Amino acid sequence: MTAPARILVAGVGNIFLGDDGFGVEAARCLGRRELPAGVEVADIGIRGVHLAYQLLDSYDTLVILDATARGGEPGTLYVIDAAEQDVAPAAPGTLPLDGHRMSPDAVLALLDTLCAGTGAAPPRRTLVVGCEPATVEEGIGLSPPVTAAVPEAVDVVLDLVGDEAVV
Repeated sequence: MTAPARILVAGVGNIFLGDDGFGVEAARCLGRRELPAGVEVADIGIRGVHLAYQLLDSYDTLVILDATARGGEPGTLYVIDAAEQDVAPAAPGTLPLDGHRMSPDAVLALLDTLCAGTGAAPPRRTLVVGCEPATVEEGIGLSPPVTAAVPEAVDVVLDLVGDEAVV
């Protein structure tokens, strides 16, 4: 029998900047659903350093929920494989440990450096379920198109973790 994969679904974003709170809201909704064994949901919010250190706990797959501006219509969902994106590792001696600038790409760049220093292994796969924002200006609450995209994003994540659930 194969062991279940360890999967972390991390909702990131700033709830005080409108649609930037998409990831946090989607993670909250996902946390109310039944998940496969080995799947953990975390509301990371703006605590990127926390995410970087949590990833040292040997996850097979990381799924990041985040607002992702790519030029589509507000509420458009994207599934992005981080291996296909340009995420450069941090240069030696220049760890980006500024807690106010730890975006998901900065966390992923830092992760290789942290793993090398601790002997941990980074997740073998990192996926981003992103949502095109309508606004990221100051204010609490998601815009109507992003609010409407949250249930679909939850379904996308459930499909992804179901596919990844067995190593």
